[in-house]
Amino acid sequence: MKTLHHRLLSILFVFSSLQISQLTEACSCAPSHPQDAYCNSDIVIRAKVVGKKLLKDGPFGTMRYTVKQMKMYKGFNKMLHVQHIYTDASESLCGVKFDINKYQYLITGRVYDGKVYTGLCNFNERWERLSLAQKKGINHRYQLGCNCRIKPCHYLPCFVTSKNECLWTDMLSHFGYPGYQSRHYACIQQKEGYCSWYRGMTTRDKTTINTTDP
Repeated sequence: MKTLHHRLLSILFVFSSLQISQLTEACSCAPSHPQDAYCNSDIVIRAKVVGKKLLKDGPFGTMRYTVKQMKMYKGFNKMLHVQHIYTDASESLCGVKFDINKYQYLITGRVYDGKVYTGLCNFNERWERLSLAQKKGINHRYQLGCNCRIKPCHYLPCFVTSKNECLWTDMLSHFGYPGYQSRHYACIQQKEGYCSWYRGMTTRDKTTINTTDP
């Protein structure tokens, strides 16, 4: 009887281990250029997270973060002021974790039933870690390219197939994502109707770079 009991416990242990393993590997996000994250979001804000509360509304619950909004870059048609950000409490379900009363964050998300939801697959970053080009993109440049398509290139050869595409080659870099294009370029629609990478003015070289393959 004891042997049978031990076998049952072993089976349950293995089963629970597999379940936990599946949960920890459940969140998987494809790389996304910050411009795509901006264009595909309902809300884009800069805010400081000042509190959190676990809402027990499911197996793992939902974390509700209270934020102090510093600036809204996108989403005026959805709401004028964001007070709470919602995310899954479990990181295995793509829940994102913010530090409380420490940093200002760039937060992107979608609006459902009047609530702002975000996760690991959204673009959420400490403001201080963003490059100058990314901050300018969030301010105004990215919206100029929301009709463009940023086409990821994972292996060579790869080509643009229409005039509204910009070839994103950061994944080919040995340094990995986020790469140079993610941090320093925006895909902007030109007057002629085609899209191309735009870097803009820099304090370093004071030059404008406007090419299809930076």
